[in-house]
Amino acid sequence: MTRPTTELAHLFRQLKAPAAARALPKLADRARAEEWSFEQFAAVLLKTETDSRDSHGGQSRIKAARFPARKTIEEFDFAFQASIPKNTVLHLGQLDFLAGKENVVLLGPPGTGKTHLSIALGIRACLAGHRVLFRTATEWVAMLADAQRHGRLDTELDRLQRIPLLIVDEVGYIPFDPQAANLMFMLVSRRYERASLIVTSNKPFSAWGEIFADEITAAAMIDRLVHHAEILALKGDSYRLKDRDLARPPSTD
Repeated sequence: MTRPTTELAHLFRQLKAPAAARALPKLADRARAEEWSFEQFAAVLLKTETDSRDSHGGQSRIKAARFPARKTIEEFDFAFQASIPKNTVLHLGQLDFLAGKENVVLLGPPGTGKTHLSIALGIRACLAGHRVLFRTATEWVAMLADAQRHGRLDTELDRLQRIPLLIVDEVGYIPFDPQAANLMFMLVSRRYERASLIVTSNKPFSAWGEIFADEITAAAMIDRLVHHAEILALKGDSYRLKDRDLARPPSTD
């Protein structure tokens, strides 16, 4: 490493740009060999640092989102789950719905890929620089109920509104009492046309009145949720059971 290169590496470390410092020797050799301009060399070197920071920031946002697993769109088995157009999911992966403050609703039986897709879109959002939070519907209600008990519900809803994407998983697996239904309605209502939601449910909208123990609250929630939304209806059997012969009795060995 030449003296100027060594000095530059030291300066980058002082500036807390370690990726640029690590890449400097090889990039300098390449720049000399290919006769890059000073501007081209500086641009490539600085992009190395910004890409590294984006990657680390994305991983931090993924950790903070509290996804239950790591899933990607590329891993999704569209051959097994043929009820939704692949192009639609790929378009959602471009995250235009976040810019438009729109929602995504995934409906279908258990095991059809709703949670997988919600996580995959959430991870895409994290890597693109957006803050995301993932919780089940019961966890969201518990969080809001705790805030309400401590007299800070409005503050908590304001805080959540500043997060570009919230994911509400498993609506319908456990019915809500009227208070819980009202808290979920407040979450949806506060984000209406202000920030995005991804919601998954194993129940059709026609059954949400039963889930929330109130037809009027359910109708008002659905109205706000779907007004600006992409709705995907997933069908078929559970992916988790696709390799199991359910007709065969369990082994007694």
